[in-house]
Amino acid sequence: MVSFDIKDLNIWFGQKQALSSVNLKILNNEILSVIGPANSGKTTFLRMLDRLNELQPNFRMSGSVFFEREDIRKMDLEFLRRKVGMVFAMPMPLPLSIFDNIVYGVRMHGKKDKRSLKGIVEEALKKAYLWDEVKDRLSESAYKLSGGQQQRLCIARTLAVEPEVVLFDEPCSGLDPISTAKVEEAMLKLKEDYTLVLVTNNVKQAARVGDRTAFFLNGQLIETDRTEKIFTAPGDQRTDDYIRGKFG
Repeated sequence: MVSFDIKDLNIWFGQKQALSSVNLKILNNEILSVIGPANSGKTTFLRMLDRLNELQPNFRMSGSVFFEREDIRKMDLEFLRRKVGMVFAMPMPLPLSIFDNIVYGVRMHGKKDKRSLKGIVEEALKKAYLWDEVKDRLSESAYKLSGGQQQRLCIARTLAVEPEVVLFDEPCSGLDPISTAKVEEAMLKLKEDYTLVLVTNNVKQAARVGDRTAFFLNGQLIETDRTEKIFTAPGDQRTDDYIRGKFG
């Protein structure tokens, strides 16, 4: 089943074209790794999936992006962003307790029952592989957590509102190897229930977790294939050169 269907997508910011003629299907319950050098368009592509690019006043686009067969430009924005969550590069916990961080979005959607909220917090933290580390500290400030724990907290906060897709924009860029491994472990488990799109500058990470990998260069989608094939026998020489570190 197809989660997102992107057809002939072009994006401009003012006179600068950021994406050109992108065609791609994102499948349910897969991890799609998105790789490419700086300014290749991969983050613009990711932000398009929950319409964050629209926050730029000089943004315009052509083509179409369908989420579960519905044009995202015609969808209620709040509904879309509930179904398609985003985890950013830098952890951004709210100045609240661990518990209140997790339920912040849930409360915004009207859930107030304390027993229900406790269950949501526990489930979300378990899915983010953080429960055992913080279950006795839920009333403490989220700022007391380490950087890696804060990132997993942000993942849990995203999961608490029950999305169907989770977008990751370089989620491990500021983390140490141990914290990175825990985030990757969580992602591999999450794909059982969610569709994941991972933008990463770490090609080894893309190879470790991606079911498929998409390579972007200069605003173009060069190729998409099974991750194993991309990393062993890519169809385009530019993909091979990037993976081997010849540019980027």
